[in-house]
Amino acid sequence: MKKISIIGGGIAGLTAANALKRAGFYPEVFEAAPEIKAVGAGIVLAANAMKALNHIGLEAEAIKRGKLVPQFTIYDVAGRAIMRTDSTSIAKQYGNDNFAIHRADLHDLLLSFAHDIPIFTRHQAIDFIPKPHSVVIHFKDGTQHETDYLIVADGIHSAIRQKLIPDAKPRYAGYTCWRAVIEAPSLPIEESSETWGSGRRFGIVPIGNNKIYWFACMNASEGDATIKRYTIDNLREYFKDFHTEVTEVLWATQNTPLIHNDLYDLKPLSRFAFGSLLFIGDAAHATTPNLGQGACQAIEDGVILAEMLLKNTNDIPTAFKKFEERRLDRTRYIIQTSRQLGALAQLSHPLLAYLRNGILRSLPESSKRKQFRKLFEVNFE
Repeated sequence: MKKISIIGGGIAGLTAANALKRAGFYPEVFEAAPEIKAVGAGIVLAANAMKALNHIGLEAEAIKRGKLVPQFTIYDVAGRAIMRTDSTSIAKQYGNDNFAIHRADLHDLLLSFAHDIPIFTRHQAIDFIPKPHSVVIHFKDGTQHETDYLIVADGIHSAIRQKLIPDAKPRYAGYTCWRAVIEAPSLPIEESSETWGSGRRFGIVPIGNNKIYWFACMNASEGDATIKRYTIDNLREYFKDFHTEVTEVLWATQNTPLIHNDLYDLKPLSRFAFGSLLFIGDAAHATTPNLGQGACQAIEDGVILAEMLLKNTNDIPTAFKKFEERRLDRTRYIIQTSRQLGALAQLSHPLLAYLRNGILRSLPESSKRKQFRKLFEVNFE
C-alpha cells in the first residue's frame, strides 16, 4: 500500500484522513501546531455536509454534538424579516439543514474517529521537492519526510501552494469580522439569523447546550489598526441601533474572548492536482463565509477524494485528477457566489441597502429553491 501523507489537521485534513481510512487506505497527518485543536467559534453544517458525514459514518455522532436550527431568517435593522428559510422543508428533500455545531466539537469528533491514524504535531510544512515516484516534504524545524503521495490541506495561507502557485494569494473581501460563543440560557433563541444594515451585519446561531454563536461584520480597510482594538463595548455602541435580539446578545457577552479576523478568499484556481500532489480544503478553494459553505466544502472534499481513490486505487495521480474534475466547477461557484452575496450584504449606501431589502423580499420561492439545489445537491458515489 502506497504512503499517503496529509499536511494539515483541520476539518479538511481530518475528514480526508477518516474517509481514506474507511476506504481501506493508511493515511498519516502532519500538523503545524503543538496540538490539534479547533480555532474558531460556531459553524453551520448544511445538508450537503451532513450527507457527506453520513457517507463516512459520522453524521449520527455529529448530530449528538450540535443543534438542528428550524429556520434561518435575514432581518433588517428594525427586526423586520427580509427573507426566511424553513429548514423542515429543506430537510425533507436534502437531509438536515442549518445544523449548528461548535467548531471545537466538530474537530473533536473528527479527531476521535482518527485515533488510530498517525498524527504528527509540530510539523509545519514550508517546502516540498517532487521526485519521479515520491514527494519530499520539508518542515520548519529542519526535518523532512518522504511520501508517495501528498494531500495539502494546510489552509488559505498554505506555504506549499504559495511555492507551486505563487500568484494564488488570499484576497481581502472588504470587511472585517468578530465572533464569539456565549452561554445565554436566558435568551431562548431557536432560529439562526442575520441582520443586515448599511455596511454592517450581525449573525446569531444557537448551537445547543444554551450556547449561542454570534458574528459581527463591518466594512473596513484591510488591517485597520483601530478596529483591531475594538472591544465588546465598541461593538455594543456600533450596533446599538439594531433590533433587540442583537443588542441582547451583545450585552450577554461579558467575559467571553472575541475572535477578530479580516475576511479573505482565494480567486478560483484552475487546477488542484499536480501529479502526486493534491490541494484540498481552504488550501484549494478558500471562500468567504457568506454561504456557510467553507467547512461544508472541506468535508465534501475528503469524502469525494476517498471515492476517487477507491475507483483508481492503482493510479492515484489519476484519482487526484478525477477529484479535480469533480470539484473545480462546484468550488468556483461557491467562491464566486459567496463573494457576491457578501458584497450585497455589506452594501454601505443606505438607499442601496433599502432597495436591496425590498428586492429580496419580493424574490419568488422558485429562486430560493434553485439556489438550494446548487448548494445541497451533491453525489458521493
